[in-house]
Amino acid sequence: MIRFNAFAMNTVGHQSPGLWTHPRDRSSEYTDLAFWTDLAQLLERGCFDGLFIADVMGVYDVYAGTPDAAIHHAVQVPVNDPLLIVPAMAAATKHLGFGITFSLTYEHPYPFARRLSTLDHLTKGRVGWNIVTGYLDSAARNLGLAKQLAHDARYDLADEYLDVVYKLWEHSWEDDAVVRDKATGVYADPTKVHSIGHEGTHFRVPGIHLCEPSPQRTPVLYQAGASARGLEFAGRHAECVFIAAPTHAVLKRAVDGIRGAVMQQGRRADDVLIYAQALIITGATNEEAQAKFEDYRSHVDIEGALALLSGWTGVDFSQYDPDAVIEYLENDAGRTALASFSSADPSRQWTVREAAQFVGLGGRSPVLIGTGAEVADALEQWQASTGIDGFNLTFAVAHETFSDIVEFVVPELQRRGVYQSCYEEGPLRQKLFGRGPHLPTTHVGKRDEIRLPR
Repeated sequence: MIRFNAFAMNTVGHQSPGLWTHPRDRSSEYTDLAFWTDLAQLLERGCFDGLFIADVMGVYDVYAGTPDAAIHHAVQVPVNDPLLIVPAMAAATKHLGFGITFSLTYEHPYPFARRLSTLDHLTKGRVGWNIVTGYLDSAARNLGLAKQLAHDARYDLADEYLDVVYKLWEHSWEDDAVVRDKATGVYADPTKVHSIGHEGTHFRVPGIHLCEPSPQRTPVLYQAGASARGLEFAGRHAECVFIAAPTHAVLKRAVDGIRGAVMQQGRRADDVLIYAQALIITGATNEEAQAKFEDYRSHVDIEGALALLSGWTGVDFSQYDPDAVIEYLENDAGRTALASFSSADPSRQWTVREAAQFVGLGGRSPVLIGTGAEVADALEQWQASTGIDGFNLTFAVAHETFSDIVEFVVPELQRRGVYQSCYEEGPLRQKLFGRGPHLPTTHVGKRDEIRLPR
């Protein structure tokens, strides 16, 4: 089965710099709740697994050493909080899941665990957490640090962070701790609510979790890092992994690496769902789809695309000749993004100009253009050749891109029997894996190594 997530951000310009200027684009309405509830209802009509909401805590200021290009072209700034729009979307839908990005580098685990438990309660268990460690020095500076932690050090902190939230979500309150007995006046049994007593390198959290167990306890865990250290982290923690790769070869190598890392942690290869980023441009005819593509491409902002790419990679592309070939450079920003457009992929060399043009529509992902049937053929080919489970679909024009997918592509996939026609009941984890609402016993969050002092 092919699975779809929608990829968006609480901002004007997400993955397609300049497309907010298109006359039919609604992205500048991002501050209006109706913009988000309309999108959620549209995605649920299309039986999408969920809406994945990206986020950054800083600005893209690597390009030319200032944030001016990002501000000028609305490159993921201004950007609002991703969590606050979710309750409204959940109230407007019944099944759609919500993957929310939070950078654990700048958010203490104790209040964060309460925030996610609250949201899991309010959505009846439809919440996922996209675990990121951050990649922008601008975010670190505005949160009191001279610069971000080194790449691998961020993952070392993240491992302990996850240990803390597992203890809070999974082990502080026993399953039958909440009694709710009005006759005796007992709401919860204090003998079944436990302090976690965490004493670590980065965090000291002695007390209990403030929330009673939510439908999933731990939200579905998403992750997107594909560096060597990121793969190790994903193998240990992730349930869903997002990949952005421009070619079959890069994507296949990443998928194999993720499956291998998961199995090295004693888990099954299918304990993780892998979604590849893609942009679909479709219509009733091929000619109509191609015309949309050319129309959209005319709105791409090249400087905005280079500002975005510079922020992802930590490389100031304003200093390079547009026809220079991108080479792989070690840095502490987004290593996966740079490797996708460097000689790390032996099948393709990219110039700075080519990378900017590619990024301009849909980010670091393939653009699939054609009728519903033609796009369905391409989706099936990508899945068969790479081993992915589904697609994290970005957009060119809000909400036209997703409306076209729901109208033309989803019915074709359903006709072929490779896409769900209705939702399974239950929380998000049950919908995705069919194994119940909670973490499986093979997951590190359930293992004895995450134990509490007694």
